[in-house]
Amino acid sequence: MKLILTQEVSGLGEPGDVVEVKAGYGRNYLVPRSLAMPWTRGSEQQIEMIKRGRAAREIRSLDDAREAAARLAGLRVRLQTRAGSGGRLFGSISTSDIAAAVKKAGGPDLDRRKIEVQNPIKTVGTHRVGVRLHPEVSATLDIEVTGN
Repeated sequence: MKLILTQEVSGLGEPGDVVEVKAGYGRNYLVPRSLAMPWTRGSEQQIEMIKRGRAAREIRSLDDAREAAARLAGLRVRLQTRAGSGGRLFGSISTSDIAAAVKKAGGPDLDRRKIEVQNPIKTVGTHRVGVRLHPEVSATLDIEVTGN
């Protein structure tokens, strides 16, 4: 099954890429979650629009990505949220919470889809998350979660 990716799918491709996947994976996972749409001969304009949108959102060059990684390395990010006894959070910290906290701390404006959290953040303390700034540049960010 031939599909056009509308969002980044790790291990498969970037938005605007035309990929060939098994029919069940495309029909049952990618298309219902709006990660991809069916490919047609007339979809070249859609592919071009997706690629233009992606280019406007992503960091322009490798130098910009390295500069953003340097800014993230020296950044101290704190998130304050409700926590119960024992340091357990009510809920968890999402990637959009992390992106907002980075911006509030004076860091670059990050796309929440580029933030990689290995394990859900559900406890108070310092946690490490990864950020994909460019296909060649990744950064790690330490986030301090405090309870109130």
